[in-house]
Amino acid sequence: MITPRSILKSHKLRITDCRLDIIQEFLDRQVALAHSDLEEKLQNQFDRVTIYRTLNTFLEQDIIHKVLDDSGATKYALCSFEDDHDHDHEHVHFKCEVCGETTCLDEVHLPAIKLPQGYKKRDMSLLVLGTCPKCS
Repeated sequence: MITPRSILKSHKLRITDCRLDIIQEFLDRQVALAHSDLEEKLQNQFDRVTIYRTLNTFLEQDIIHKVLDDSGATKYALCSFEDDHDHDHEHVHFKCEVCGETTCLDEVHLPAIKLPQGYKKRDMSLLVLGTCPKCS
């Protein structure tokens, strides 16, 4: 079973209340979250800078990844840990136009794209807009 503690241990990160609570929020919600979402949820426990630094650490350690979203806000999603960190971030993201939640569709991979000579890919993302199963 994947727990916040097991994720931190597998990445050899110090276990802190803030790290545990942020990972737990991602596990509970199962959607992409913005810094402001976490700040609102954890406002009485951790300050804005602590949350920001924790998100940066998680990005650097490949615990979370940035999610393309048409709202303009940077959102993050928890990486999949079901196959021993052997994951990539090149999957489809789906944003529901009713509830506004953005989710990772890990099972839907992006097609290979051959770029013209001289171009070098760093990252690739695709956002699908529509209605999620909860809102259908």
